[in-house]
Amino acid sequence: MIKVENISKTFRIPHEKRETVREHLFSFFKPLEYETFQALKNISFEVKSGEWLGIMGPNGSGKSTLLKILAGIYLPDSGKIEMKGKAVPFLELGVGFNPELSARDNIFLNAIILGMTKSEVAKKFTNIVQFAEIERFLDTKLKNFSSGMQVRLAFSIAIQIESDIYILDEVLAVGDAAFQKKCQEEFTRMKKLGKTVLLVSHDMETIRRYCHRAIWLDKGEIKEHGEVEKVINAYLGS
Repeated sequence: MIKVENISKTFRIPHEKRETVREHLFSFFKPLEYETFQALKNISFEVKSGEWLGIMGPNGSGKSTLLKILAGIYLPDSGKIEMKGKAVPFLELGVGFNPELSARDNIFLNAIILGMTKSEVAKKFTNIVQFAEIERFLDTKLKNFSSGMQVRLAFSIAIQIESDIYILDEVLAVGDAAFQKKCQEEFTRMKKLGKTVLLVSHDMETIRRYCHRAIWLDKGEIKEHGEVEKVINAYLGS
């Protein structure tokens, strides 16, 4: 179960960048000027156990910021969140990969970063490799993998983590058609198991297929919230 009450988030954006030591020295007596950007404004909603909530909206509407707050990456400026159960975020697949290491080593590295023990990774190693379809490339350095292969591997690792809640950000926007089909099959399995899922997607058919309810975010605010078709119609008609 997830309960979000009146969360807001504002970022400070500097007007100029200071990247070199010289720039910092010459601007020592000139304080940086900032402007503020409110990414989220008083967001409230609930997700019941076993429910899938679709989140839609244009780029820059606050979708990713919301998921990062739910994943614990950002803290809200105000409001509170109650979350019962372990949550696994699928936000930036492959973060933590080392391109100079082999796929084999990266499986252990990334899985441990995501919270698995070494023995758990060893037990699920074959499943990860088969799902990612990289049997012939286990000892190849990751820097020689295509971006699609890296995403397949990252997703294959993440789905092996047992969790109550999954936070998914545009998972189906990457990879080829065959990989997307595998993702969809995994979504179906997760739904049958009664997992709770927050799913950000620009694909309305994906939201229709899996989600029980939906939210439309725009400029950091909830514009519509409720039955999937009602929210989609409001969003597409805006």
